[in-house]
Amino acid sequence: MIKQIVEKDLKPMTVAIDHGTYTTEILGKLGQAGAFRHHIASQNNGELNLFGTIADMATVSEECMSTGFMMWAQSVCTWYIENSENQWLKTEILPDMVEGKLFGATALSNPMKYFAGIEELKLSAVEVEDGYIINGTLPWVSNLLENSSKHFFSSIFTIHNKEGKADRDVMALIPCDLEGLTMKQMVEFVGMEGTGTYALIFDNAFLPKKYLLADPVGPYLQRIKAGFILLQTGMAAGVIQGSINEMNKANLTLSDINEFLDDSPEELEEELEDAIELIQALCEEPYTQGAEYIKSVLEARLLGAEICKRAADSVMQHSGAKGYILDAVAHRKQREAYFVIIVTPSIKHLRKEIDRLEAA
Repeated sequence: MIKQIVEKDLKPMTVAIDHGTYTTEILGKLGQAGAFRHHIASQNNGELNLFGTIADMATVSEECMSTGFMMWAQSVCTWYIENSENQWLKTEILPDMVEGKLFGATALSNPMKYFAGIEELKLSAVEVEDGYIINGTLPWVSNLLENSSKHFFSSIFTIHNKEGKADRDVMALIPCDLEGLTMKQMVEFVGMEGTGTYALIFDNAFLPKKYLLADPVGPYLQRIKAGFILLQTGMAAGVIQGSINEMNKANLTLSDINEFLDDSPEELEEELEDAIELIQALCEEPYTQGAEYIKSVLEARLLGAEICKRAADSVMQHSGAKGYILDAVAHRKQREAYFVIIVTPSIKHLRKEIDRLEAA
C-alpha cells in the first residue's frame, strides 16, 4: 500500500513539493495505510515494530525525502506521546495522529544541542497554577501549518522560579493555534522547501498543563532518545536507495565511462544492506539503557549520513550534465542527502557525542 501511494499520489507531486508545496494529503493517506502505526504498540495490537516505520519511511524517501522527513516528524511526535504518562494526550491526540488525521512535529533540534553543550535553550517559561507562560524563539521547525488546530509540535523549555532562576526543564506538546504563538517563514531553502518549516515566536504564550509530556524531562529523554535517532535512518536509507536507482539509470548509457568513478551503485547497495541489518538489530530493543547501546545507535545514524554523503557525490558524477539540469532527480537526491548530513544530530554533532561516550 505504501508503494502504491508513492507511485500514484506522491510521484506526480514530488517536483512541486521540492519547489515549496506543503501538503498533508500524502501524510493522511500514509497514516490510513498504517505507516505511523508500527512503532506505537498501544495502537498496533501491543506490538512494537520500530523498524517497520523506518522501512516505510525509506520507501517514501526513495522518491521524495521531503515527504520522508515529514513522516519522521510525524512518527517521532507519536513516539513522544506513546512514551509519556499523559493519558489525555494518549486518548485525545495519539490515535488521530497515528491515523494521519492530526499532524505532529518535533522542535528538539535546539534542546538536543543544549543537552550536548552546543547552544543555550531558547525557550523559557514561568509555571502558573494550570499551565505555563512561554517566551522565546525557535528557528526552523517543520511539518507545521500556521494557526492550524490540527498541527502540533513537541519542545522543551526551562521553568524559572519567582526569582528568575532556572529550576528544571520540561517537555510538552504545543498546538499551532496557541494564543501568543507567531509562526513565520523567514528564509527560502535550497532543498526540503515543501516541509512546512517556520520560525516560532512565543510571546507570553499560555500552554495548559494537559499538554505536558514530561516533568522533569531527564529520565523521559533517556527513554525516547534511541527511537528518535533510529527513526531518522529511514530518511538516510531512502535517499541512498534513490541515488542508487538514479546511478543505475545513468549506467544504461554511461556505464563504460562511469566504471572509472568511486562508489559504484553495486558498492553502495552492499553497504546499504549491511547498514540496514545493523539498524534492524538495534530496533529490536529501543529501550535498552547504557552508554554502549546508545553509542551503537549514534554510530548507525552516523553511518547512514556518511553513506549519504558519498551517494550524493556519486549520483551527480554518474548522471553528468543531466544531473545538473533544474529538477533533475540526481540534483534533488544530492540536496536531500546533505539534509541528512546536517539535520540534528548532524555529522559533527554525532561525532562529538560518540567522542564524549568513548572518553567516558
